[in-house]
Amino acid sequence: MDDCEMTVLCFDLTRENAIELLQRYRRDRQVLLNYILSGNLIKKVVMPPGAISLDDVDIDQVSVDYVLNCAKKGEPLDLGDAIRLFHDSLDYPYVNNTGAAEEFYLLTKPEYSGPAPTREPPPVPATAPSPVVIPPPVVESEPVTVSSPVTATNLTKSQSFDSPSEKELTIDDIEDFEDDEDEFDSRRASRRHQTDASDLSLRLPLFETGITDDDLRETAYEILVAAAGASGGLIVPQKEKKKEKRHRLMRKLGRSKSESVDTHSQRQPGLVGLLETMRAQLEITESMDIRTRQGLLNAMVGKVGKRMDNILIPLELLCCISRAEFSDMKAYLRWQKRQLNMLEEGLINHPVVGFGELGRKVNELRNLFRKIEESESLPPSAAEVQRTECLRSLREVATSLSERPARGDLTGEVCHWADGYHLNVALYEKMLGSVFDILDEGKLTEEVEEILELLKSTWRILGITETVHDTCYAWVLFRQFVFTGEQGLLKAVIDHLRKIPLKEQRGPQERLHLKSLRSSVDAEGGYQDFSFFQSFLSPVQKWVDKKLNDYHQHFSEGPSLMADVVTVAMLTRRILGEENDKALESPDRDQIDRYITSSVKSAFLKMAHSVEFKADTTHEPVLATLAEETKKLLKKDTTIFTPVLSKWHPQAAVVSASLIHKLYGNKLRPFLEHAEHLTEDVVSVFPAADALEQYIMSVMASVAGDDGLDSICRQKIAPYQIENKSGTLVLRWVNGQLERIETWIKRAADQEVWDPISPQQRHGSSIVEVYRIIEETTDQFFAFKVPMRDGELNSLWRGLDKAFQVYTQLVTAALVDKEDLVPPVPVLTRHKKELGIKAFVKKEVQEVKTVDERKAAEITQLTIPKLCVRLNSLYYGISQLSKLEDSINERWARKKTENINIRRSTSEKSKSAVPNQKNQFDGSRREINCAIDRLCEFTGMKVIFWDLQQPFIDNLYRNSVPQARLETITEVLDLVLNQLCEVIVEQLRDRVVTGLLQASLDGLLRVILDGGSTRVFSPNDAPLLEDDLETLKEFFIAGGDGLPRGTVENLVSRVRPVINLIKQETRVLIDDLREVTQGGKSKFGTDSKTLLRVLCHRNDSEASHYVKKQFKIPSSAPST
Repeated sequence: MDDCEMTVLCFDLTRENAIELLQRYRRDRQVLLNYILSGNLIKKVVMPPGAISLDDVDIDQVSVDYVLNCAKKGEPLDLGDAIRLFHDSLDYPYVNNTGAAEEFYLLTKPEYSGPAPTREPPPVPATAPSPVVIPPPVVESEPVTVSSPVTATNLTKSQSFDSPSEKELTIDDIEDFEDDEDEFDSRRASRRHQTDASDLSLRLPLFETGITDDDLRETAYEILVAAAGASGGLIVPQKEKKKEKRHRLMRKLGRSKSESVDTHSQRQPGLVGLLETMRAQLEITESMDIRTRQGLLNAMVGKVGKRMDNILIPLELLCCISRAEFSDMKAYLRWQKRQLNMLEEGLINHPVVGFGELGRKVNELRNLFRKIEESESLPPSAAEVQRTECLRSLREVATSLSERPARGDLTGEVCHWADGYHLNVALYEKMLGSVFDILDEGKLTEEVEEILELLKSTWRILGITETVHDTCYAWVLFRQFVFTGEQGLLKAVIDHLRKIPLKEQRGPQERLHLKSLRSSVDAEGGYQDFSFFQSFLSPVQKWVDKKLNDYHQHFSEGPSLMADVVTVAMLTRRILGEENDKALESPDRDQIDRYITSSVKSAFLKMAHSVEFKADTTHEPVLATLAEETKKLLKKDTTIFTPVLSKWHPQAAVVSASLIHKLYGNKLRPFLEHAEHLTEDVVSVFPAADALEQYIMSVMASVAGDDGLDSICRQKIAPYQIENKSGTLVLRWVNGQLERIETWIKRAADQEVWDPISPQQRHGSSIVEVYRIIEETTDQFFAFKVPMRDGELNSLWRGLDKAFQVYTQLVTAALVDKEDLVPPVPVLTRHKKELGIKAFVKKEVQEVKTVDERKAAEITQLTIPKLCVRLNSLYYGISQLSKLEDSINERWARKKTENINIRRSTSEKSKSAVPNQKNQFDGSRREINCAIDRLCEFTGMKVIFWDLQQPFIDNLYRNSVPQARLETITEVLDLVLNQLCEVIVEQLRDRVVTGLLQASLDGLLRVILDGGSTRVFSPNDAPLLEDDLETLKEFFIAGGDGLPRGTVENLVSRVRPVINLIKQETRVLIDDLREVTQGGKSKFGTDSKTLLRVLCHRNDSEASHYVKKQFKIPSSAPST
């Protein structure tokens, strides 16, 4: 497998953490090369100049492609050429030569680059700078395995290095494997690649000498070994133990992340084994470890009683380690440069204590550094002399600088080899980084407690206190959490942040020491002064603030991680707040307010942009969709986020809900202002917006309670007033609709022919059309999901009630007055020809009126079936009113229940949510009942006085009673009744027949009292009249099948007194009339007009003489 093929494999699975993949790629590459070089795949290996064995070769700088080609061709491997080809390949991008065309791995994302340019590219210059090459990460495997190293494209089947099945790498396969040795090329990137940590950089000044992370890591190990020297840590490991150490390393590399290893049983016990673990954790080669230990042992020779932590470690190593101990000159020069840089950074670049009189020695020290470096270019003899002299002078100058008094810290040592604290904490940070498992950097190694205890031995050298340690360790854990995403690390961060004492909990000496730890950093275009806590915790605070300012995006998976991040934010804020020597400018809840405001705004804007983008293609109302999505946003907020934030801010949900209400309100307000009619957009937007507002109110009410909600509504939010606005639009729609309903009803009535729809449905089609129109209107009314008030419903009630009344008026509009139906009353005369007295005639006799032809035609068209259909239609209308009324009330109750206004319901608890809307059609009921009564009366009058005028009014009792009895009319009445009962509905039959009975009795009285000159009655006719009246009564009772007897008796009772008068003698009637005309009371209980008419229809001389004398009634004809 060559470099490019390995790169392809890495890019196929990029989901792994980039840092972990990069480190695993490096380790797997080393394992592969060591396997090839240590086996029998290469016949002969030629070492590069200065190298004796593979231990002296930096495996990271060997070209894998070159090694594989040599193995494939069976040629000797020249490692010098392999190293040269590796460095040459850095000037070119990665390519894959296995395909038909070369494949380049770009640093940019082509999908975001747009189309290719249409113009020609500029000419390529003769020399171009080398591109920046970032090695691609490698995918982590389970146990470390080596599959077929070379693909089928490059090797034949017989040349395959391995079988198709994966083979676990064991120590038997790599017998001579050794840790990579010597330092790495300066062009190589840092070992720890920070992916999600653009803001995670300590607020510490940069090292002027260009010290790298590898330099800090190696120096940190040297200090750790020196600090452990007093406890036996300087024992130099024997060469024979080398293979055993390789075995342990390979076993550790071979286990998977999920497997646990009992490291206590695999390493040496005590300090020696722990230092060996630290060496592996800090990635220090064995050769460097041996040189460091031997150099420190040599440094302590002759210094009896001198503590290891009181020496200048880089200086002692420079003096005690020679060039001969390095495999090549390049490695030695790098090592020497690192030690000199450490001395320069530690002693002179960032002084905390002023140099005073020692200031002149600063330049001297720099000159010594320069001479030591220059000595390497001199001949060996001269170089050694110059170097020795410079080191002797360097010791004098450096010692005087490092022993300046008045450091002002807690350690109390005289020698402070790193004057500015930032170098010390940078080294200590590297030491703390060793607590993480090398195979799973999201986990702490099993030896973490022992490592931390060992690191305490460096505190005197580095000036570390408990507070400084907790702060640095919290920082290291937090940075590792950012790299790996392992939440367990974040919980450890919280524990250590809580261990950091607040200002009032620190002693005076510690406060003074922490106050002295300051650094000036070039930030944001100028230098800023940072305290120790600001340097370490402000990046943490900046990172968590950035995440929490958009927590909807970063913590959407669950609340657990967010809760820990918020805790870190609050703890760091509290610690940093004390750095200003004053209390926090605002309480924690204000900071939570800012988080909520920032994140909710960001989430809402993203959501609004997405909704608007989709609406361009779906053409749906933006505000309606936005309201639904906003409701989902608030629901997610109250379910996931606000329970976490409420720990620090009890009303976090109220803040979030009120802000969302405001944000959506800003989008909604212009729409509300321009809404004039119930358009499709209005009908879609208003219900969604109102539902959102009600949900927002319910969220706030669940936190603040009903009383608190009223206060919030007054102070924090401006209600959308959708109900008022929609109520106005609904009223406008209702009024317009009612006008159209009235027009449609008039049209339906005009088109009505008043024929029954069917034998079962005897009403007209117009009333069905009226109900259809009204029901469609109510359906549309309730189909509007917009909020409505009781006023809109009341307006609908009134309009529908009026519509039924209009229809009722149209049904009865064709009826003529009673006077047009009833024939004119004949002139009142007596039965002897005499001249009448004009004055009395004018008073008693009405002018004869005749009906014009047009009106007569209208009356004729009002046949009995058509009148019955009109009656049936009115009855159908009134019978369906209750059903319509109940339907409207039910739907209104359901609508109000579904759309309860939270704010209104909390402020009007005593009022019912659904008001009583019964008997809303009482006006229509009264109008229809009056119309039915009028139609029944009109029908009876028309039958008797118009249809049966000739047999009844004109011919009944004509000339004499015996000659024209009522029996001749009952047959005709029977036909009329049959016709009525065939059409009229059962419920109206009695009312119509009653009208006919009343009209028959009116006709009978008309014949008896105003029958004209052809009607003459005597007392002997009374029995016949009574018989006729009884016949009429029984006719309408119909043996119990007709009208109720009691009803008929009551109606007939008004005719009996008149027949009783006819039964009386003329003298008795005259005496009674005199009594009445003189102001007395009739003994028959009648009036003077009735008595007079009875006397006028008597054909005897006494009656004629009396009415002639007393009332001047003219005679109708000569006496016969």
